[in-house]
Amino acid sequence: MSNKEVLLQIKQLKTYFPVKRKSIREQRKVVKAVDDITVEIYRGETLGIVGESGSGKSTFGRTILKLIEPTDGEILYKGHPIQNLKGKALQQFRNQMQMVFQDPYASLNPRMKIRTILEEPMSLQLDLTKEQRKEKVKELLNKVGLSEDAMHKYPHEFSGGQRQRIGIARALAVNPEFIIADEPVSALDVSVQSQVLNLMKDLQDEFQLTYLFISHDLSVVKHISDRVAVLYLGRVVEIGTKKELYEQPLHPYTQALLSAIPVVNFDVPREATSLQGELPSPMDPPVGCVFHTRCPFVMEKCGKSRPTLEQMNPKQQVACFLYGKNTENSDL
Repeated sequence: MSNKEVLLQIKQLKTYFPVKRKSIREQRKVVKAVDDITVEIYRGETLGIVGESGSGKSTFGRTILKLIEPTDGEILYKGHPIQNLKGKALQQFRNQMQMVFQDPYASLNPRMKIRTILEEPMSLQLDLTKEQRKEKVKELLNKVGLSEDAMHKYPHEFSGGQRQRIGIARALAVNPEFIIADEPVSALDVSVQSQVLNLMKDLQDEFQLTYLFISHDLSVVKHISDRVAVLYLGRVVEIGTKKELYEQPLHPYTQALLSAIPVVNFDVPREATSLQGELPSPMDPPVGCVFHTRCPFVMEKCGKSRPTLEQMNPKQQVACFLYGKNTENSDL
């Protein structure tokens, strides 16, 4: 992947949310939803983002799109910083990056017909006549597997899978290069999930799209992703190609997540990795390695200092004191 063009570069991105104080004497606290993430996304790939609820996945995606303002860090799109874009400059940039939301029922305006829903972003971002917009709506509906008659209907007249197809069509309406899909199939039946995932892969090939695919379902992420980043309490603890990460997970948290995936073949022995305790609060994350309070391999050093993301091989990085330069001066 290293010889590919970097489309999006995130450097030390932080998104903190202040917590309202109960009294003026109380110390100001913040929720560290995204805490110092550095990652590159290559043109044409799908980078999967996985982690438990509360790990910062959705906040990370929305911060990249500036739906949430970052607290610190850089977001570079084709080498140009976008974290400070505002007003007209931000609006002009919107056609480059779009989003497919999790809930296909809440993300579509129930009072608008599908034609209006799809034409609205075009009227803001593209210089098209009314007739051209109508033709583009027909084309988009055909691309996502819906008939042209769908443009005259309201969202409530469609199933969940059909609504998500409309959501994908809306994201494609302004000809984006980069799409963030935030749990796009989690609200759908399993039989429909594979159809939507295959549609997204076909559209990626046809339109040369780049995806950031957010999900808590590792099976879904494996199906669609080229690389996978594992988040824990707002930090990347491991990132690598799909093959490396699923076949040889390094970080104890990644190992635990993969061991929890249900298996069909009961003849293949597999030992589940048990995590102790609950996910700590992002308002008061553990000192040192954020995972050390639940790690089965915890060492004294883990509670004192924070491991850096180390390159273990050309296709895999991990932040853990069990590996690489992080083991230096440890108490192993």
